[in-house]
Amino acid sequence: MLRELCVERRRWIDDTTFEHDVATTNLLPGPGSTQLAILCAWRLRGGPGALVGGLAFILPGLVLIIALAAVFLGSPPPWIRGIGAGAGAAVVAVALHAGAALVPASASRTRGWSRVRWSAYVVAGAAAAATLGAWLVLVLIACGVLERLVRHGMPTALGDLTGGIPLAMLVTSAGGLGALSWTAFKVGALSYGGGFVIVPLMQGDAVAHHHWLTKPEFLDAVALGQATPGPVVHTVAAVGYAAHGIGGALLAAVVAFAPSFSFVLIGAGRLERWRDAPGPRAFLLGAGPAAIGAMLGSAVPLAAGLHAAWQVAVVVAAAGLLFVARRGVVSAIALGAVAGLSAAALGAPLH
Repeated sequence: MLRELCVERRRWIDDTTFEHDVATTNLLPGPGSTQLAILCAWRLRGGPGALVGGLAFILPGLVLIIALAAVFLGSPPPWIRGIGAGAGAAVVAVALHAGAALVPASASRTRGWSRVRWSAYVVAGAAAAATLGAWLVLVLIACGVLERLVRHGMPTALGDLTGGIPLAMLVTSAGGLGALSWTAFKVGALSYGGGFVIVPLMQGDAVAHHHWLTKPEFLDAVALGQATPGPVVHTVAAVGYAAHGIGGALLAAVVAFAPSFSFVLIGAGRLERWRDAPGPRAFLLGAGPAAIGAMLGSAVPLAAGLHAAWQVAVVVAAAGLLFVARRGVVSAIALGAVAGLSAAALGAPLH
């Protein structure tokens, strides 16, 4: 959609520049779609354009998901809980589909021993997402660092080891708003691959550690992030709402999206040189497959939030819709919501 608008219809950006911008944002951690929108707007009107374009991309979905979180994460009536339970079940299939869709293109770029390492990174990411939760980020970075070392040896500076990511980013914050800010920061600045990589990052903190949400409620939050317009990173606003109300939702959104704006506003002029540098490319060749594995592995903790047999049937049906019928994600979420509404009407067990 961005390409159709910026290149074909408005002719703001030429095709080559747009392709380079896609490649550049794929190298950055965090939500790629958001960064691409900000970078396109920056090319058109500089810093002010980046701010306006980025906010226009983010705000509609953010307002909607906060409003929906107030309905779904409070004390909703049974029919609302049914919709949440059904849509949340469909998310398990969506997570598998999101990871599987990226496997062919990523695997095609590797040969020989590189393919062996690629497979190991995928397995490591999947295992970490299924078991480590919030500590997944360390595995993603470790895979990137290892590939960087294999291809180019020891770096000349510590900053080169991770492709220019400051090691200070690994320092955590203590409880309360600090804990929420740290969770949001990991989502916005340390999630390589975007999309469902953020799920285990958030779930470990929101469910297991701080108990802001139960497992079923977290499924509801992820479903809301998929069903609303804009990047799936909006899910962090639902987590923030559960933790500290509307103020927490806004804080989580600001912290999560701030790195995307910073990358472009501070470094846009140097992004092309960084994109072509061997260090960052090698780092992504390790972190990228691990991120794909994390998407696949995120289905495990998500499935742990299912509590009824009919929800398993929703997972199977949603998987058929995505993998066999090749329908879109919103269709799968809608299918789950309708099934959940029907289950509630029939008196089936809900979370």
